[in-house]
Amino acid sequence: MENVKNFLTLFIEYLQIEKSYSKYTIVGYISSIEEFERFLKIQGIKGFQDVTYPDVRIYLTEAHEKGLTRRTISKKISALRSFYKFLVREKLVKDNPFSVVSLPKQDKRIPKFLYERELEELFAISDLDTPQGQRNQALLELLYATGMRVSELCGLTETDVDFSFDTVLVHGKGKKQRYIPFGSFAHESLDLYFQNGRRILLSRAKEPSSFVFLNQRGGPLTQRGVRYILDEIVRSASGTLHIHPHMLRHTFATHLLNKGADLRSVQELLGHSNLSSTQVYTHVSKDMLRKTYMSHHPRAHKGK
Repeated sequence: MENVKNFLTLFIEYLQIEKSYSKYTIVGYISSIEEFERFLKIQGIKGFQDVTYPDVRIYLTEAHEKGLTRRTISKKISALRSFYKFLVREKLVKDNPFSVVSLPKQDKRIPKFLYERELEELFAISDLDTPQGQRNQALLELLYATGMRVSELCGLTETDVDFSFDTVLVHGKGKKQRYIPFGSFAHESLDLYFQNGRRILLSRAKEPSSFVFLNQRGGPLTQRGVRYILDEIVRSASGTLHIHPHMLRHTFATHLLNKGADLRSVQELLGHSNLSSTQVYTHVSKDMLRKTYMSHHPRAHKGK
């Protein structure tokens, strides 16, 4: 197909510079576009400009026949719709054949979260006499205290943490910044890590680093590294838990709402652009509220 590389290069620059998308989002977009390109070759369609709505319907039908989930198909449609919107804007194609395609309805999933007793079990695992243990405890406390994304945690630098006001400056999606407060438990674990463990880890590095969380060699801790640390903490606990880093973010939001925090405040703390993204946590809260009501209200059950 002609001009595919040029189209993709321009689109990647647009996503990086104008949209400020993360590299992971961009990789996902490019993967969807390249897959669509292979479909067009099989169909004998010469270029992106020759695609019509019926071609898109065939593509989506094949995606369903392959057994792809609604979520996966939605991501592909979103990526290709954005790609074509960009091509139309740049006058590289005339029409966007994905503009009239509706996204498949998603199954509403209630986010999984940890109960307070499960958290306490995790918080008791790390060996605070070792630099790695101090780092792991600080990492765990901060993820739960702030609800930040793992990518945001890995991007934190020393100057982002303000111990005098107990706040952290988080660099979120689309280069958006927000301040999040943290409590005494996170303060204590972070302070110990900064004063002791981090200095030891940093002494092993080949060059200085301003990142807060470091690996065993003193380099920046990666998202994969965070997942490994959490897996190790869980293995050292009861072994019955199965958590992922994002579950701590879910737990943060759920616990705040269960304790009476308003939705707008939680939205701001999470860095959600849309309130609808935060509202998913109210399902958990309502369920918890109903159980509390049924357990405590004198006239909740007849015959009591």
